[in-house]
Amino acid sequence: MGRHILHLRFDLPAEPDADLPERLRRLLENITPRVQMIEPDMAVLDLTGALPYWKRDARALTEVVQLRTLAHFGLHSSAGCAGNRMLAAMACVLTPPGRHTVIDDSPEAVTAFLRPRPVRELPGVGAKTAATLGEYGLHTVGDVADIPQPTLQRLLGARAGRALHEHAHGRDTTVVDPTPAPASLGTERRFLRDELDPAAHRRVLLALADDLGARLRASGQIATGVTCTVRYADLNATRRSRTLPEATQHTVLLARAAYAVYDSLGLQRARVRSIALRADGLRPADRATRQLTLDAGDDKPLAIEAVADRARARYGRQVLYPAALAISARSRPSQGRAAEQDRSRSTPG
Repeated sequence: MGRHILHLRFDLPAEPDADLPERLRRLLENITPRVQMIEPDMAVLDLTGALPYWKRDARALTEVVQLRTLAHFGLHSSAGCAGNRMLAAMACVLTPPGRHTVIDDSPEAVTAFLRPRPVRELPGVGAKTAATLGEYGLHTVGDVADIPQPTLQRLLGARAGRALHEHAHGRDTTVVDPTPAPASLGTERRFLRDELDPAAHRRVLLALADDLGARLRASGQIATGVTCTVRYADLNATRRSRTLPEATQHTVLLARAAYAVYDSLGLQRARVRSIALRADGLRPADRATRQLTLDAGDDKPLAIEAVADRARARYGRQVLYPAALAISARSRPSQGRAAEQDRSRSTPG
C-alpha cells in the first residue's frame, strides 16, 4: 500500500486564540498520531497507517478530518491528499476552503495533475529559477519533466537540477515529522488600500523587522529563520521562508533577510493587501553565536539598536524608530501608504 499524505490549510479568524494550534493538533492526533503543524494555519497528516483502523479510503478520511475541524472549531479548511507531501501541498493550494482534492496514488493520476502546472508551483522554484527556465522554453512541469537531468543540472547547478528533476516527476521523500517545531513569533501589517508601490512594501517589511527584533530582544530569544507572507488583492497569498546565516535578534539582520525573501518573490506591480513576517525556530539568546567580521561598520547598527531599546523602554515604543519609517508615518493621513492595521502574535510550534 502506498503512502497517503493529507495537507490542510485552515481558514483562521483574524485574531485566533493563542492555543488554537495546539487544540487543533490534539484533535488531528485523534485521527492519526503522525501530525505535523507547519504553520498556525497549516497541518500535514500521514494517513497511511490510519486508513485500516478507520476502514475508509483516503478521500473518505479526508472528509472526516474536515468535518471534525468544522464541527469542533468552526474552521473551514482546504485539503489536498496525495502520495507524498509535495503533491499534497500543491493540491491544497489549488483547493478552495471547504473542498478537497485527492490525487490517486498511480503514475497516470500524478502525471495528469503535474504536467499542466506552471513550473513556478514546484517547491524551490522562485522567480529567478522560473525566469531562467522560461528562457529555454520550460514553462510547465511537463516541459521540465521532458528534459534530461544532466541538462537541468547544467542550467541550475547539480543539487538544484537534481531536485527539480525529481519534483517534476512527482517524487518527494519528505516525511511527516510529528516532533513539535520550535516556537515562532509573528506580526502583520495591512495597508489602507491595496498597495502597488514596492518602496511602501519595503517600508512595511522594515517596520515588521523592527517590531520582531524589539520583541525578540525583550523576551531574550533569537530566531534561526524568517518567513514572509504576502497577501494580494484577490486574497491569494505567497509564503516563503529563509534560514538565517546565523541566529539573531537584531533588526538590521532580520530586515536584510526579509528584503531578500521579498525580492525572491519577483513581484511586479502586485496589488498587495497585507504583509506578514514571522521569526522562526526561536531559542534562548544565550545560545547565540556571532560570525567574526573585519568590518567595524557592522557593529554600528547594533550599538544604535541597544541605545534605542533603552530609550524605548523608558519613554515608549514610538520615541525612536528607523528613519525610513518616518516617511510612512508622515504620509499616513494623506496618502494611506503606511499600514493602518497592525496585528502581532506569538505562536507555539
